[in-house]
Amino acid sequence: MKKLLLSCLLLTATSAAFAQTAPAAETEAVKKTIQSFFEGMRKGDSTLVRTTLAPGAVFHTISTRNGQTQLRPENPSAFVKQVGTPHKEVYDERITFDKVLIDANLASVWTPYEFYLGNTFSHCGYNSFQLVKLTDGWKIAHIIDTRRKEKCK
Repeated sequence: MKKLLLSCLLLTATSAAFAQTAPAAETEAVKKTIQSFFEGMRKGDSTLVRTTLAPGAVFHTISTRNGQTQLRPENPSAFVKQVGTPHKEVYDERITFDKVLIDANLASVWTPYEFYLGNTFSHCGYNSFQLVKLTDGWKIAHIIDTRRKEKCK
């Protein structure tokens, strides 16, 4: 019985040690995917943005109009096309990583942001990303965000 208990304790300790070292690399890989997404936006590089998205990715935004909360779907293909279409101002979404949670091949990331068209503030809010780890790395499966012009951060 004591040997079984000792074996269980060692197995648990080994798993815990692995869990403490592996997530740091995975967390950085998840962040890199999101950073590449926004780098592509800033550069107007639709190819780079597209490489960060999982097949079948879904985008939503939450906004308030006339006092009513609305959930609006957005078309990822249209978004990628818009990013790659020449435009005067840089699309500059400035984020910070608030929370990164990972379990196996699923990651959930919470990022406050401020969005600028060139140097002009447009809006702010929070992004919630859901990522999946596929054979070619972490890919964005779902983005949902809030948008407002006041009470940022």
